Amino acid sequence: MTTPQRPEGPVHLTITFLYYKDVPRAQAFYEQVMGFPLAIDQGWTKIMAIGGGAHVGLVDESRGMHRWAETRPVQLCIRVADVDGWYAYAQALDLPNLSKLFENDQLGIRAFVFDDPEGYQIEVQTATRPGA
Repeated sequence: MTTPQRPEGPVHLTITFLYYKDVPRAQAFYEQVMGFPLAIDQGWTKIMAIGGGAHVGLVDESRGMHRWAETRPVQLCIRVADVDGWYAYAQALDLPNLSKLFENDQLGIRAFVFDDPEGYQIEVQTATRPGA
């Protein structure tokens, strides 16, 4: 049996998604109080640049993969060039709760998700159109 090899190449973008009932209010806080500029506007998701490739995504909880809760859900998302390579790698490792590859045309992404050892969701994605 061969050892699975992680795809070569850097992670292009890191986004931690947080879920809100009132995205405009959250966006105003991150822009005005924290000084994070809007980097990508996907409509119901606002991705704010933190710096050094790190971002926080503000998601409308009624549209995202999770819902707002007293205990805040968190998803770590990494954007890569070779999502297929990453998916093959994840399959070879039999990562917990590995999804199928999916495309979201509205957001312009192709992605999959899995859980880390404590159950936090990680999404690996690539953009399917410029500016997404």
